Amino acid sequence: MIKIAQPQIGEAEREAVLAVLASGRLTNGPVTQELEAAFARDVSHTREAVAVASGTAALHLALLAHGIGPGDEVITTPFSFQATANMVLATGARPVFVEVGEDGNIDASKVETAVTVKTKALLPVHLYGRMCDMAALCRIAERQGLALIEDAAQAHGAEMGGRRAGSFGTGCFSLYATKNLTAGEGGVVTTDDAALATRLRRLRSHGEDERYESVELGYNYRIPETSAAIALAQLPRLEELTQRRRRNAEKLSAGLKGVGLPPPPPRAEGHVWHQYTVRLPRERETLRAHLREKGIETAVYYPKTLPAQKLYRDLGYDDAAFPTARRLADEVLSLPVHPGLSDADIDEIIDAVNAWAGS
Repeated sequence: MIKIAQPQIGEAEREAVLAVLASGRLTNGPVTQELEAAFARDVSHTREAVAVASGTAALHLALLAHGIGPGDEVITTPFSFQATANMVLATGARPVFVEVGEDGNIDASKVETAVTVKTKALLPVHLYGRMCDMAALCRIAERQGLALIEDAAQAHGAEMGGRRAGSFGTGCFSLYATKNLTAGEGGVVTTDDAALATRLRRLRSHGEDERYESVELGYNYRIPETSAAIALAQLPRLEELTQRRRRNAEKLSAGLKGVGLPPPPPRAEGHVWHQYTVRLPRERETLRAHLREKGIETAVYYPKTLPAQKLYRDLGYDDAAFPTARRLADEVLSLPVHPGLSDADIDEIIDAVNAWAGS
């Protein structure tokens, strides 16, 4: 079976985990601190990185650290994994959805009309590893006095205009098993604001300024040292792994027929191809079944918009205002693009899709 995702775990990661186990320090230790320093350097244009338990925890803490709470509104996308908007709800604030473009990212030209006196933050998602229009979103955030929080869970190493995802605002990354950089589970928040980083570290550990002295409500969102060790060992390989993804995506785009290809990224953009997502206005499930028979795994990210999910319908949301997001949910299909694929695997995927399209 050619898998849709395949974590790249090698000897360096195994040795790093064994070293942590041998040390006896399994949480909140020196490996986490080393990961934070290395991650901040890798993102560049940012001085601080705070490692946490998951990408969801990263989003939750970033929103809390910016003071988002009951009565506030946060503008975000209707086409994402539910953690994005769920963590807005977790703070007591209200997600305000804005339509996406054909690339699946939030349409920056529609954002400002959604701003109200209650709006406190913008929360764009760099979908599939392709960055949003951050130049436009930064201008809006500055003009409106809004916090800018980037959901970069799928965008490790992505660039726009020489700056990496997570450096334009407060960046939120996931280290989940399928992500471009993995720790099995974990997350990181990046920021250039030292005071914000201090609060993030306090919030991830029960709001403690010192042991057994909580100064505000916080959580147990610490990353295990074993997870930090995996990410730290893998980080030097991220560029190599990204280049493999780009090569695989280029080969897929050059060879596939009969499906809608992902829009090519602008020349100045560093797309990292977390997912290679085609579009099929009809017969998506027929192609999926065909590929499954050929031993090729696929996935739909995402089959429903957020406003169409029961949680949000029960809160009074309706996705009728987001026809592009609805169409994407009906048409998208992700094919394997991960760095573990061989050239023969890529050829097999292309041949299988093209055979279906020509049938």
